[in-house]
Amino acid sequence: MKEIGHWINGKHVKGTSGRFADVFNPATGEVQARVALASKAELDAATADAANAQVKWGATNPQRRARVMMEFVRLLNRDMDKLAEALSAEHGKTIPDAKGDIQRGLEVIEFCIGAPQMLKGEFTDSAGPGIDMYSMRQPIGVAAGITPFNFPAMIPMWKMGPALACGNAFILKPSERDPSVPLMLAELMQEAGLPDGVLQVINGDKESVDAILDNPEIGAIGFVGSTPIAEYIYGRGCSNGKRVQCFGGAKNHMIIMPDADMDQAADALVGAGYGAAGERCMAISVALPVGDKTADALIEKLVPRIEKLKVAPYTAGNDVDYGPVVTAAAKANILKLVESGVQQGAKLVVDGRDFSLQGYENGFFVGPHLFDHVTTDMDIYKKEIFGPVLSTVRCKTYEEALGHAMDHEYGNGTAIFTRDGDTARDFANRVNVGMIGINVPIPVPLAYHTFGGWKKSAFGDLNQHGPDAFRFYTRTKTITSRWPSGIKEGAAFNFKQMD
Repeated sequence: MKEIGHWINGKHVKGTSGRFADVFNPATGEVQARVALASKAELDAATADAANAQVKWGATNPQRRARVMMEFVRLLNRDMDKLAEALSAEHGKTIPDAKGDIQRGLEVIEFCIGAPQMLKGEFTDSAGPGIDMYSMRQPIGVAAGITPFNFPAMIPMWKMGPALACGNAFILKPSERDPSVPLMLAELMQEAGLPDGVLQVINGDKESVDAILDNPEIGAIGFVGSTPIAEYIYGRGCSNGKRVQCFGGAKNHMIIMPDADMDQAADALVGAGYGAAGERCMAISVALPVGDKTADALIEKLVPRIEKLKVAPYTAGNDVDYGPVVTAAAKANILKLVESGVQQGAKLVVDGRDFSLQGYENGFFVGPHLFDHVTTDMDIYKKEIFGPVLSTVRCKTYEEALGHAMDHEYGNGTAIFTRDGDTARDFANRVNVGMIGINVPIPVPLAYHTFGGWKKSAFGDLNQHGPDAFRFYTRTKTITSRWPSGIKEGAAFNFKQMD
């Protein structure tokens, strides 16, 4: 049985806690490896080493740090196929989806190559007689990232790239469900020139998370996961005086106006709702057609598209639409919520409950589901399902549809499909959601803008990647300097006051 440990001080090390978690092959349900779960002592020791390594790294010229990022990008492109294969084997994503996971992380690293520009401070000369003022952006010291299973390449890079470019050391605690790719990223960082100890990868569970939250050396923490855990990490981290940003759950709505291109809208919903088996915080899980005629036309377009979806392991070819979900528990929770939708009166138009794949009966595959006539009091509407389930809530008016998107407790992403610019502008201006798509179903900003939701989808004041990342991973120091005149003419025994 393959055993996965940690990455400490530039090399792979075995765990010493004696505790392990199983790493499954989601397609077969078989255990393919076991990963060590770090103790508090292991986490604290790795953090102490990181703090020591950070001193020299933080004093390194920002341009030299950026060159490490530049070389890391080259290595990511070189090993793209190998990384994608490892990612798919543990997560279950298709190979194209796995490469997309890596690519969106790579783009943030590319943005980090511009760190010297982002780290420039401000300067004011002659703020007063002989007085200059200037500010510097300096690293926090040691930062940490607690990242989820659904993007085992992208989100670790979203966190560690800006943190390292800013001169911090970084403790990465990836998901124990698919730990191999984060360790491979650490290897590539070392090959790119990152000094030993500056990036530590610690595999673990709640014990490791709590150790991160309580360790006094760690000054900043980034998290992505479920909202209950986000609230826990944000509360405990902030109470310990840390800078914390947490991104939680989502229930993303897409409004379909009567004037929308129905083929375009249907294609967008299928890709956004069922891609990656729905295991995306930016997945569209609620369709809001305006008017029964629009809803009928949309359902008519959706059904044949959904019924044609190819659900299979990534090894079945690049025409696979989506693979298994990550664990048996995830599959059971999805099917439980589907049953609740049926019991609460929603119409199950496409029923994937009996889906079974020959030769993979023990895998964690979930068939696609499409609900119609969903109401806002149903569990399938209120809860994040994180699976291949799309709910249709019929709306009489645009205002009703907008209200649903605004009233939901989550506010990660939302979209509208329409040909009318006035409606689109009104939607973008009024909706209380962090990321908006106009005829774009998954509105994930590019690396040079920031990513972040509103309401119970995010906790903290700054978003991920883009300029906000450089603000989050640095502290501003402001200096006021005065060089008294007259010294060159001899000693002075009084200090002239400002006029």
